[in-house]
Amino acid sequence: MNDLVSSVIQAHGGLARFHQFSSATLHLRVGGSLWRLKGQEGILSRSAVRLDLHRQHASHHPFTAPHLRTSFTPQRVALETVAGEATAERLDPRASFPTDVRAAWDDLHVAYFAGYAMWTYLTSPFTFASPGFTAVELSPVTEEGETWRRLKVTFPDHIATHCREQVFYFDSNGLLRRHDYTPEVIMAGPAAHYVAEYREFDGIMVPTRRRVYRRGQDGTVSRDAELVTIDIESALFI
Repeated sequence: MNDLVSSVIQAHGGLARFHQFSSATLHLRVGGSLWRLKGQEGILSRSAVRLDLHRQHASHHPFTAPHLRTSFTPQRVALETVAGEATAERLDPRASFPTDVRAAWDDLHVAYFAGYAMWTYLTSPFTFASPGFTAVELSPVTEEGETWRRLKVTFPDHIATHCREQVFYFDSNGLLRRHDYTPEVIMAGPAAHYVAEYREFDGIMVPTRRRVYRRGQDGTVSRDAELVTIDIESALFI
């Protein structure tokens, strides 16, 4: 395993600790201009998400109604009652996204995007040690008066995520500070995702504040508008 991968995993709680758990439930507030652009403003403003840590599955609840939740896997996304009865579903959900950035999303689009995004965020950097993931250290950069080391991580094809290659920035303590990717399903170009305000939950270090901004092709980050905001109020690993 890459030395930087080992050190950042340890800084976030360690692989042994992470493997003690099978799932996590987070209570969060989600906002930002993306949801208005997609005709879905407020859809995730206050919700909980339950994530399986060792297979890619996520469920947001409540979702559009108190008795409904989502069910996301890479191959299928659905809306379900809390009793588990599907009210709508879509197979091969990634292929269903519109190619026009101005086009609205339906509820299943939101369920897929939010499901894979939250799973990616919470399981990184622990997944970097999993089969099929590759990580290469890039040259460090200076940002916010600090030196941040960088990993270019290539995700395996069976994982649904923003894009195959993503870059993660870590501070001198080994904690994630920035995450660059291109959210392909949005069709709006690259993004820079900053994280802060770490708290320890059950021995796992979790950033409770996330802000996503547009990133130019030259790497310049535009902070004029927050595309997505995520504030985590609590997390429980079991």
